Amino acid sequence: MQPQNIFDNEVFFQGYKNLRENPNSANILEEKPAIFSLLPDLTGKKVLDLGCGYGENCNLFSKMGAKKVVGIDVSSKMLAIANAENSGDNILYENICMENIFSINEKFDVVVSSLAIHYIHDFSKLVSNVNRLLNDYGIFVFSQEHPLTTAPKDGANWFKNADGSITHYKLTDYAINGERTVSWLVDGIRKYHRTFSSIINALIDADFTIKKMLEPVPTKEIIARDPSFAKDLHKPNFLVIKAERNNKNIEKFSATAPTIITQRTIL
Repeated sequence: MQPQNIFDNEVFFQGYKNLRENPNSANILEEKPAIFSLLPDLTGKKVLDLGCGYGENCNLFSKMGAKKVVGIDVSSKMLAIANAENSGDNILYENICMENIFSINEKFDVVVSSLAIHYIHDFSKLVSNVNRLLNDYGIFVFSQEHPLTTAPKDGANWFKNADGSITHYKLTDYAINGERTVSWLVDGIRKYHRTFSSIINALIDADFTIKKMLEPVPTKEIIARDPSFAKDLHKPNFLVIKAERNNKNIEKFSATAPTIITQRTIL
């Protein structure tokens, strides 16, 4: 299936740019602190950013001590801004879609992806490719729209009182994995819903160990500043996962090494 490149649509691009530049957005207040809290020490590490967008995270990874940062994105418009505003001697941006990362011929210590995974049709194939790009015990940290958000085929909906205040979330279609077409800034945005078990089992099948999961919600201070964030306590916006690539050499040795039986003499 051809990858979607909605980000090069000018109307969508400008709308998305305005959202991401809003300092009070859920991305800034909830998702970004969560994903950065799961990163390991990046000093001397090689980092790959999948769906890097404007490259602001790549720039931060470099400032956090990464030896080399590679950011890939399907959008040439995004990468033009990344090169103009977030470049560096140890940062490289490439116009590669996430479906084609098998073409990358180097290994990384950390792979990161911020809010891009839910646009990928074949998640199992993606995480398998990520595993092959990581060194032993390499770390994969990614965020995506929460599965409760992606589930409804008609898009996320809330129940409201007569006065318009939100009471709870309307969850439908959760157990039905697959494509969802929604309107967000423009019509026809294609995303993919996966249940929690589908996500976790795909990572396990790709030989990852799950290290941590977060479902970030707003603090009391954020809700006090903007009461509209209170609804996120009913249904989080994001799911953030940290997974570790297993050490292939140890596994291979464990599987092939002879069993040594010792005998104790009882006196």
